[in-house]
Amino acid sequence: MTNIPETGRTPRVQIRLVVIQILVLSLLGTLGGRLWYLQIREGEAYAKEASGNHVQQVVQPAVRGSILDARGVPLADNETRLVVSASRTELLKMPDDGDAVLTKLAGVLGMRPKEVKEKVRLCDSETPQPCWNGSPYQPIPITDEATPRQALQIRERAEDFPGITAEPQAVRRYPAPGRSNTAQVLGYLSPVTDGEIQQAKDTDSPFLRSDQVGRSGLEREYDRELRGKAGVTRYEVDNLGRVIGQAEADPAQAGSHLVTSIDARVQRVAEFELNEAMKTARLEWDRNTQERYKADAGAVVVMEAKTGRIVAMASNPTYDPNAWVGGISAKDYARLTGKNSNYPLLNRAIQGQAAPGSIFKVVSTAAAVQAGYDFDGRYNCSSSYSVGGQVFKNFESQNHGPISLGRALEVSCDTVYYQLAHAQWQKDGGIDPKKKPNDWFFKAAHQFGLGEETGVDLPNEVTGRVPDRRWKLDYWKANKDAWCKTGKKDGDYVERISYENCLEGNKMRAGDEINYSIGQGDTLVTPIQMATIYAAISNGGTLYDPTVGKAVISADGRQVTPIKPKSHGRLPVSQATLAQMDEALAGVATRGTAAWRFGGWPQDKVAMHAKTGTAEVYGKQTTSWFATYTKDYSIVMTISQGGTGSGASGPAVRNIYDALYGISDDGVISEKNALLPTPQRNLPTIRPDGSITAPKLSKDPAKDQQKYQKPAEETVETVAVNPDDNTTDPADGQQTAGTVASPEADNRQTRRRRRARRPGRRKCS
Repeated sequence: MTNIPETGRTPRVQIRLVVIQILVLSLLGTLGGRLWYLQIREGEAYAKEASGNHVQQVVQPAVRGSILDARGVPLADNETRLVVSASRTELLKMPDDGDAVLTKLAGVLGMRPKEVKEKVRLCDSETPQPCWNGSPYQPIPITDEATPRQALQIRERAEDFPGITAEPQAVRRYPAPGRSNTAQVLGYLSPVTDGEIQQAKDTDSPFLRSDQVGRSGLEREYDRELRGKAGVTRYEVDNLGRVIGQAEADPAQAGSHLVTSIDARVQRVAEFELNEAMKTARLEWDRNTQERYKADAGAVVVMEAKTGRIVAMASNPTYDPNAWVGGISAKDYARLTGKNSNYPLLNRAIQGQAAPGSIFKVVSTAAAVQAGYDFDGRYNCSSSYSVGGQVFKNFESQNHGPISLGRALEVSCDTVYYQLAHAQWQKDGGIDPKKKPNDWFFKAAHQFGLGEETGVDLPNEVTGRVPDRRWKLDYWKANKDAWCKTGKKDGDYVERISYENCLEGNKMRAGDEINYSIGQGDTLVTPIQMATIYAAISNGGTLYDPTVGKAVISADGRQVTPIKPKSHGRLPVSQATLAQMDEALAGVATRGTAAWRFGGWPQDKVAMHAKTGTAEVYGKQTTSWFATYTKDYSIVMTISQGGTGSGASGPAVRNIYDALYGISDDGVISEKNALLPTPQRNLPTIRPDGSITAPKLSKDPAKDQQKYQKPAEETVETVAVNPDDNTTDPADGQQTAGTVASPEADNRQTRRRRRARRPGRRKCS
């Protein structure tokens, strides 16, 4: 007999089995619930994600839109080049990962095998350039400079080059029509960065790794319109990366074209004249520094007076934007950005800041009228003005006696503005101002738009500086410690200035306001700001936002989006005062400081208005300014360390006007030779097939204009000489000719060669 049940299970064993069954059922329930969650509730999302793991994208870059001048001449477009590319997917299918094919390809292209292999490797944190940072599933370009013979070799021997293609592709180029460079205005392209990709991924215009984006100029400002939309083909691939089929494809959409207000012919003339003016200035002797003028940088702006549109904008030194196409070399990059380069990437028309000198006096004149002074009142133009033992001299040290504000503009009398500014400083409380000083001279500058961006449609514009009371306080707080550390009461000039600034650099001193009134001291402006101001005087007082873009036109020409002129304010002067200033500025060109540069100008047919400026900068040679306008255009030129306004910049500005209106040196107007007597109104035609109707340019419009501008009765060349201004250049011991100046001319140090109409007759210039 036994007490073991027939089942062989004791109660303890049975309990254990029940527990195990419960655990198993619980696990099965949990697994079932999880499967339901993954396959039913979240099944669609996971299916989509899983599908994405097996779909790869191949990008077909969109053709970038062209940048055109006002008549349709391409300033930036695309050219077809033979591009040799390698398919990394195909290469990885080979036993040696394509090593033999790439070595053979290097031999055909005349490249080193290592160079070719580096181009097809993928970029990561440990892989230096060159490498490929795009999708590994799209063709990787090896070179865009293949010759037809090299491409033919690759295509005819396809069996020797599996995975290698040689196809024509669109590549950016900057053709410089008529030798118009336009570099700083156009800008350049470079590959998109990871940061930019992340920043734009949730926008309606995301970046792809293959994209080239604008880095400066119009290429950057209008990048979105120009870039278009890349095409994407999606391929199904297995877990080894092999293509097993095509999912779908979105075709590329070409970028739109940007029509600008730039005229390539005028642009070339402006660039040429600026460069020639700088070269001429370097030949002149600076009696203050006892060396030749350096003329190390300059800029010129040609603007439509009634719209603010830019017809030409030149900056010097300059560069070739084609250097960036296909990736800039380390050597070229160093040449453009190194310490000895003088930074040609800067657009000095919108980024160059300098004291404006006497071209600022239109602001001071408006301020004086606002303060209650009569435009036609009598103000003493003495040869000097003394304040607290300090003597402020007139630039030419001339005494014109009592004159009006209009005449003060004509002869550029500094002492008139010294007296007015000093009087206002005293009325505002002097060194310890009253609670709410009027500050008419500073207020007027802000109302003229100075100290702020003009709104030009180019990136990285600078604001300049109006050194008013707020600025002085902020500047003093930022520099007080340094001034107090280096300043000495009886030290050299810089040390004495530091000492004074340490004690009361936060206060507006009489000398500060006196210097400011003639565009000196801490005042800074840009050429685009002054061109905008003088255009406003021409058009009746409207301050326009300068614009280079004129219209965006779709690739097929069907959709046109005009870029209309916008205003950011009006000049703070009445129409009566504007008329008086207009008459005075016309007098500058006919009988004032610029008259010797406009000899023979047909004033009765094309009324010219001008203002000269010569800004003194401590430690440097004087900055040349020349600001002008007609009823159609405003032109402002500046040359750093170039000498006086009318001397260095005057001839170049005159020549630009001659080219615009077709005027010869003897004042004869020829419509045939005029480049742009009135601003361009119509937009160029873009056909449905994408072709552009554009006129042909001559090889060099600037050289053509030199021929046109010669007087009809051409004779021997003479040099006009001021007998009181001959100077000896110690560098070569030769006597150099000075200028022929009008009685109030503001330049005594430069000269200009022009053709005389009759033998033996000397022409003022």
